Amino acid sequence: MMKIAKYVLLDILRNRFVLLYTFFLLLVTLSMFSLEGNSEKAILSLLNIILMVVPLVSIIFTTTHFFNSYEFVEMLLSQPIDRKSIFLSEYAAVSLALCLAYTLGVGVPITFFSWGTDTVYLILSGILLTLVFVSLAFTASVLTRDKAKGIGIALLFWFYFTLIYDGFIMYVIYAFNDYPLDKVTLALVSLNPVDLARIIILLKLDISALMGYTGAFYKQFFGSYMGMLYSFLLLLVWCILPLVFSLRKFQKKDI
Repeated sequence: MMKIAKYVLLDILRNRFVLLYTFFLLLVTLSMFSLEGNSEKAILSLLNIILMVVPLVSIIFTTTHFFNSYEFVEMLLSQPIDRKSIFLSEYAAVSLALCLAYTLGVGVPITFFSWGTDTVYLILSGILLTLVFVSLAFTASVLTRDKAKGIGIALLFWFYFTLIYDGFIMYVIYAFNDYPLDKVTLALVSLNPVDLARIIILLKLDISALMGYTGAFYKQFFGSYMGMLYSFLLLLVWCILPLVFSLRKFQKKDI
């Protein structure tokens, strides 16, 4: 398994797209801190970009890589290697490559400009978001043999979690604003990894006052040790569940 993962990782690291992705994140990070004198404003601006770009790149690159690797996977399946090892090797290699790109592009420069707990949470949240959307990309990839359909399903995941889901939450809040919705919105936020990452950073930057009464509730819950632990554990669950589902589908899939 380690040999397969190492081979796939080295192949991915030579990919120009990964290098461009790393350079783009590095350029954006340096630009945010160069334009903003206040580090908190720079991190907030960077967060808005990360929450859109990192999931999109992770899910599109992973899906494309999976379908482009079909012949390699078929060759491995003809060898005495079980499907689980092949699948997890691919996942580990892609995840490690994209996490490394994010760490070099965002994590390294941001530590020089603004080192603190908010910086640590931003780096961890970005890495976990990468893992989540790589898992979702593998799920989209094993659902169909057609590359165009696989990319379409992957894009639907991205649209849903980054755009559509927020609209649904806003509708619920405005439609039932006469009722106490603290626990309801907390449950809804828990069902979206992008919102979990966003709230963690916003509360670490102490901008909860801009979120009104609900923000005060989030501050009370997510700002506590248990709240942060809850958030990161949920993000880990979002990493694991799609991966387990896609692994089971891959083991039964006729390739």
